[in-house]
Amino acid sequence: MAGSAKIVDPAFQGAGQRIGTEIWRIENFQPVPLPKSEHGKFYMGDSYIVLQTTSGKGGSYLYDIHFWIGKDTSQDEAGTAAIKTIELDAVLGGRAVQHRELQGHESDKFLSYFKPCIIPLEGGIASGFKMCEDEVFETRLYVCKGKRVVRLKQVPFVRSSLNHDDVFILDTENKIFQFNGANSNIQERAKALEVIQFLKDKYHEGTSDVAIVEDGKLQTESDSGEFWVIFGGYAPIGKKAASEDDITLETTPGQLYSISDGQVTLVEGALSKAMLENNKFYLLDCGAEVFVWIGRVTQLEDRKAAIQAAEEFIANQNRPKSTRITRIIQGYEPHSFKTNFESWPTGATTSGTEDGRGKVAALLKQQGVGAKVTKGAPVNEDIPPLLEKGGKIEVWCINGSAKTPIAKEDIGKFYSGDCYIVLYTYHSSERKEDYYLSIWIGKDSVQDDQMMATRLTKTMANSLKGRPVQGRIIQGKEPPQFVALFQPMVILKGGISSGYKKLITDKDLTDDTYTADGVALIRISGTSLHDNKTVQVDAVATSLSSNDCFLLQSGSSVFTWHGNQSTPEQQQLVVKVAELLKPGATLKLAKEGTENSTFWFALGGKQGYTSKKEAQETVRDAHLYTFSFNKGKFEVFEVYNFSQDDLLTEDMLILDTHAEVFVWVGQSVDTKEKEKAFEIGQKYIEMASAWEGLSRDVPLYKVTEGNEPCFFTTYFSWEPVKATVHGNSFEKKVQLLFGLAHASEVNA
Repeated sequence: MAGSAKIVDPAFQGAGQRIGTEIWRIENFQPVPLPKSEHGKFYMGDSYIVLQTTSGKGGSYLYDIHFWIGKDTSQDEAGTAAIKTIELDAVLGGRAVQHRELQGHESDKFLSYFKPCIIPLEGGIASGFKMCEDEVFETRLYVCKGKRVVRLKQVPFVRSSLNHDDVFILDTENKIFQFNGANSNIQERAKALEVIQFLKDKYHEGTSDVAIVEDGKLQTESDSGEFWVIFGGYAPIGKKAASEDDITLETTPGQLYSISDGQVTLVEGALSKAMLENNKFYLLDCGAEVFVWIGRVTQLEDRKAAIQAAEEFIANQNRPKSTRITRIIQGYEPHSFKTNFESWPTGATTSGTEDGRGKVAALLKQQGVGAKVTKGAPVNEDIPPLLEKGGKIEVWCINGSAKTPIAKEDIGKFYSGDCYIVLYTYHSSERKEDYYLSIWIGKDSVQDDQMMATRLTKTMANSLKGRPVQGRIIQGKEPPQFVALFQPMVILKGGISSGYKKLITDKDLTDDTYTADGVALIRISGTSLHDNKTVQVDAVATSLSSNDCFLLQSGSSVFTWHGNQSTPEQQQLVVKVAELLKPGATLKLAKEGTENSTFWFALGGKQGYTSKKEAQETVRDAHLYTFSFNKGKFEVFEVYNFSQDDLLTEDMLILDTHAEVFVWVGQSVDTKEKEKAFEIGQKYIEMASAWEGLSRDVPLYKVTEGNEPCFFTTYFSWEPVKATVHGNSFEKKVQLLFGLAHASEVNA
């Protein structure tokens, strides 16, 4: 692995020691730190280095370094920024992901640090540029592009700059106008309103008037008339002129090249992780983005040479300016890199795409959820968000083409050979009645039962007007919200459905379905009602564990066994389990080390067992994705530094918390597309299991706009009022930012 730089530039002393954004401007070929008050200001004549530090696993930090090149910056300053970026990476241990950002072609990740937008300013530090903000207000015209991150570009303040396809902002001294081209995107219109609010607060002290002008709706006595007067009077506007900014580069299947002694050589064959040797350099050409992969066992000077070779490779191919260049170190590969390979076996290396853990921790705390958080440490949730208590729970077992209600006294018993439908009806705060509707799939259940459960659940959801949160829960991966509904929940062997009975008969298998008068051993390994894992295990002594409590049932005898390292909560829960399975039975307590011969006889004799604790699953950050089908291939695109505002009513999005996957469905999504939510979620899980190590059995939920449960909203800084506003993205934003009066004008 490359060592740290021999001489640390004084400007980089202490860099990357706290979560957040740090920025340096290149001044006279040296990096100069910028104060927080200057963050977001980028002068066109300058180059900048931006370091984003986030928390990773086990208290470590993750780094993204971006070097931003203004369109008027000198070649020498741009080169200095590139070199200093490599030096900063070395100071940080040589593990940052590095991004080249050209003005006007910035990556979504970079722009997400500066929401709602950055506004490049004229001038710069270099000779020949005057760097001062005008004392006299200058009217400016901007074109506004982007659904979630905004690319704002100043255009000449003339009528000919307008067109029917884009959204424009005219910023005058006393009034800010938004001009919506007749063919412009609804979601870009909504984002432009956020930019207007930003301009109003930053440059008008929050007092400027705001006006919305619709293309084709000329009313001389209104804001529309005033708008056109500024341009010298109304006249038809022309078609949009093609420009380099409108070129959308196509992402192509990755081609891998090795880089050696300044030479770039194509690597033949299907791409696999094993091709990447840790003492070498590679270039992965994906069309719209080019990655430079750096092996861990490489030296700083060699890295600089490899990166120069990659720059020359791109220049020789006459690639457009919008081609992104991303440099990654082995072990910190982003999702967009890994998906070019057949699969990405997970090892001991750290994933480099875990952003925002601190954000999630802060939000949990803000919403009253007990979370113990230390700097750089993963979130340790004492009590995750749970559904409101006091609701009504109903459970059905799938049997043939019907669902059979489970008697109240048997609710909480689940058989591994069966499938169940669970409906929980409850009230949250002042809201209407809410519904949690899930299917539970036993690991030994038959496919016919699984399909029938899915169909019947869909029918139930439709009868409730699509309002329920719909879940697919697979045995062994029950989330806290599901477990907490039952007091307690016990998973037993066997099954009671006719489909399961037929399966074991056809395969001539022994029916080991749990019975109240047989021999059974039940393990209680959780510590509270929302995370207990109460499961029937093989009735042999080797199944015991010093960390847990067990219930041993042998005919009329019922033992509770307390492991020496078990908790009081487990010891209380084992009594509840006994009451569910053997109501009124007399319990015989057997503490570890005090067992009698009857206890061991029921287990087939005394044998050794474990005292090791099970490894806890690693906590990871939540990630939000949009998706598309490109030539039949399912592709996802991350929404960085996401917020509630990214849940646009016209879209479906995927939220992956690693513990569960949500497909969020906006109200304005086409009805046929809404029906594909679980199919989309399953495609994502299959993809993420191959490249990100996600469990294929992770809980999958469909959440509809306006019916988001607490265990979804906790990943956002949630404002309930936003969920009550109706209309498309633009109409909603108008109401939220500027009130109903503006909204009625827009709809007029």
